Amino acid sequence: MKISKEQQNEIQYEEKKTLKRRCIDYMSITGAAAIYAVAVSLFLDPNSLAPGGVTGIAIIMNRITGLETGTCMFIINVPILVLGMWKFGWLFILSTLYCTAMMSVFTNFLAPLGALTRDPLLASLVGGALMAVSLGMVFKAGATSGGTDIIIKLLRLKLPYLKTGLLFLLTDAVIVSASAFVFKDIDTALYAGLVVFINSVLLDMVLYGRDGAKMFFIISDCHQAIVKRLLEELDISATYISGQGAYSGMDKNVILCVVKKHLSPKLEEIVRQEDPRAFTIIASATEIYGEGYKSIFSQKL
Repeated sequence: MKISKEQQNEIQYEEKKTLKRRCIDYMSITGAAAIYAVAVSLFLDPNSLAPGGVTGIAIIMNRITGLETGTCMFIINVPILVLGMWKFGWLFILSTLYCTAMMSVFTNFLAPLGALTRDPLLASLVGGALMAVSLGMVFKAGATSGGTDIIIKLLRLKLPYLKTGLLFLLTDAVIVSASAFVFKDIDTALYAGLVVFINSVLLDMVLYGRDGAKMFFIISDCHQAIVKRLLEELDISATYISGQGAYSGMDKNVILCVVKKHLSPKLEEIVRQEDPRAFTIIASATEIYGEGYKSIFSQKL
C-alpha cells in the first residue's frame, strides 16, 4: 500500500513528538534519581534510617556486608526487574532499569560527602520529603525506581482503589520493623517509620494533589439561575440529575458540578445569593478524569 507524502509527514511528526516526549521523560527520571540519591546519601543512610523498600534493605545490607548502599540497591533490584519485565514489557523495564542504575550511581557518588545533618528528626523530615518528590517525578514519567515500586505497580493493577502512598506504607512497615532488630535501636526504627509516613503522605499529594477539587450537589428551586451563573461567571458546566422529594413527592433537578478548589468559595457565594435556602452537599474529589482534568485514557499511577 502506497503512503502519500502527507501521511509520511504525519508519521514523521508523530515519531518526533514521541522521541521528544521520551527525552523529556528520561531527563525527568535523571533529575528524580539525583534527588533520591541526595535523600539517601546525605540524610537517611548516614543516620542509619532504613525507610522501607529496597533502599531500606540496601542500608541494612550495607551494615552487614560492607558493600556500598547504591551497589546493594542495584543488586536487589535485578531479580525484581526480571519479574516485572513479563508484565510491563521492555520499554517500561528499560526506563526503570535506567532509573535504578542512575539512583545507584548517584547514591554511591554522593555517599563520601556524609550527612548534612546528624539530627535524626531533621534527617527524617527532609529525607522523606525528597524521596516523595523523587518518586512522584519517576511515576509521572512512566517508570518506577525498581524494587517495591514494581510490586506496588502490580498491586495497583489488581487493587486500583488503593492509593500508591498507602501501598508503600503497608509494604515498608515490615522492613522498618526489621531494622529495629538489625540496628538494635528502637528510636532509629521509629524515625525510619516517620520517613515512611512522610513519604506516603507527600507522595499522594505529588501524584494526586493537582486533581483535588470540590464536588457539589445542589438542590434548589432556582437551579436555572444558579447554572446560568456557573456557565457565565465560572466558565464551568454542570449536570442535572433527576430527583424526587421523599416527603413532598415533588420532582427536583439536582445540580451536579465539580470545581477546582480555588473556585469553590465563589460557587458557594453564587448559591447563597441565588437561593439561601438551597440544600447543598460539598464533597472532596481527588481523582477526576475529563475535560479540564486528566485524560480518561491516561494510565492510573
